[in-house]
Amino acid sequence: MFGRLGAPEIILILVVIVLLFGAKKLPDMARSLGKSARILKSEAKAMKSEGQQTAPADPPQPGEQPPVQRTIQSAPGDVSSSRPVTEPTDSTR
Repeated sequence: MFGRLGAPEIILILVVIVLLFGAKKLPDMARSLGKSARILKSEAKAMKSEGQQTAPADPPQPGEQPPVQRTIQSAPGDVSSSRPVTEPTDSTR
């Protein structure tokens, strides 16, 4: 019943989307979706690289400096959406 979508069905869906949201809003929505995808990708990559690093065996000494804050950007050159990220601390110890 709901098997395959052909070209006429896809065209009909696109026409309905354009009518609902308007042609002026669609580029902004696509741009926002692209930025969100880039942010998600960079966050996933950062989490993956953090998982591969080993955690220190003992807590930092009182004289040691705290870890440096790093900034994750959503796209190269896009400084408006970058934000500082603090490293998680283990407060259960």
